[in-house]
Amino acid sequence: MKLTSKEKISYGLGAVGKDMVYMLSASYILYYYQDILGVSAVAMGIILLAARVFDAFNDPIMGVVVAKTRTRWGKFRPWLMIGTILNAIVLYLMFAAPPALDGAGLTAYAAVTYILWGVTYTMMDIPYWSMIPAFTEGGKEREGLSTLARSCAGVGSAIVTIITMICVFQLGQGDERKGFRLFALLIAVLFVVFITITCVAIKEKSTVDVESPSVGQMFRALLSNDQAMAIVIIIVLINCAIYTTSNLVIYFFKYDFGGEGWYNSYTIFNTFGGGIQILSMMLFFPVLRKFISAMKVFYIGFAMAILGYISLLILAFTNMSNVFLLFIPAFFIFTAHGIFSVLTTVFLANTVDYGELKNNRRDESVIFSMQTFVVKLASGIAALIASICLSIFNLSDDTSDTVAAAVANSSVVGLRMTMTVIPVIGLLIAIFVFYKKYILTEEKVEEIAAQVKAKREAEAK
Repeated sequence: MKLTSKEKISYGLGAVGKDMVYMLSASYILYYYQDILGVSAVAMGIILLAARVFDAFNDPIMGVVVAKTRTRWGKFRPWLMIGTILNAIVLYLMFAAPPALDGAGLTAYAAVTYILWGVTYTMMDIPYWSMIPAFTEGGKEREGLSTLARSCAGVGSAIVTIITMICVFQLGQGDERKGFRLFALLIAVLFVVFITITCVAIKEKSTVDVESPSVGQMFRALLSNDQAMAIVIIIVLINCAIYTTSNLVIYFFKYDFGGEGWYNSYTIFNTFGGGIQILSMMLFFPVLRKFISAMKVFYIGFAMAILGYISLLILAFTNMSNVFLLFIPAFFIFTAHGIFSVLTTVFLANTVDYGELKNNRRDESVIFSMQTFVVKLASGIAALIASICLSIFNLSDDTSDTVAAAVANSSVVGLRMTMTVIPVIGLLIAIFVFYKKYILTEEKVEEIAAQVKAKREAEAK
């Protein structure tokens, strides 16, 4: 039975709320604690990466828990709802550090809340994405739902990218600490509302009833699914590139582009970029797919991203005075981001059927738990890279325009190089891995889907 419009819209709304939360944490947690509250940049980088190492154990275990769950509401929705409520609460606490805390106490608070945020995000993210294979029969329907969900997720992340600093300044009346606290509360409430709609409107349509794997079996299944592992590596590399830039771009505008109204230029840049990212997923990608294969679109994404970073580096070394010139690299980078967001999920979903055919078990929760982990791992690595950059190049946490204007030339050069050259290196490695390892063309995916269907029919007789 085909997906209804109600199911598609409801599932998409969940993605909007989910990625609004994720983008707020991934792009602004370092800035909040380092630049506003004064926590050491290196300390924050270590905390963010350590939390991701912890997730190396937490995320796969959550995948097993979801696989073992059997309730009247299915195995996905209960965890989706529980995880959402808990994550919303922790998100607010994370951006509402008590004013009385400072020094070691504040650092400890940041560490505890961020780790709890990662744990609770996993609780709802794994079942959310794991539902894709359970909702669809493969092929075009799966790609269509993956595209819709990723497009909606991109809308959520783009909305936060566009409105965060505007809302922070407006809600806080110039007090960034208060502004982030109130903005986090707003996003948390919207998150719960959107996921509630998702849980009420959808249900699993087909789930293969298999024996739930142990943790050991799970790792063996992942290691034996070479296509899943290839996509996992590519996701890490791509997201390291993207999050390194997203963590540093606010510092670029504040200390390099500068000016009294730096946050206005930053907002204009993000508004354009967020809009382009949405168009990329909802318009550019579907148009390209009408004429060329998904794998070729992926290569186009790589080319655009690298071109964008190179043009950003070149423009950064000119006498920047007009933010609209930065729309050139923004167009290429954000378009590529949209393409990557859709296709990495499509490619990963395709590996579920591949794994079922190869390993005789359907491990959607296991495989998608790995996606959750690697995206968060990439954000942790990127945050550490950004924090090392901030520390080495001595970018001040003083928010005054006077200090921002006085930042040494060597510091801004280091900032420019970190946010452009390192991402390009990561993307080049990702291209190499994709070219050498990924074999699931559209023809191959259709062939595998047919074989899996025939196998199930034969086993049912």
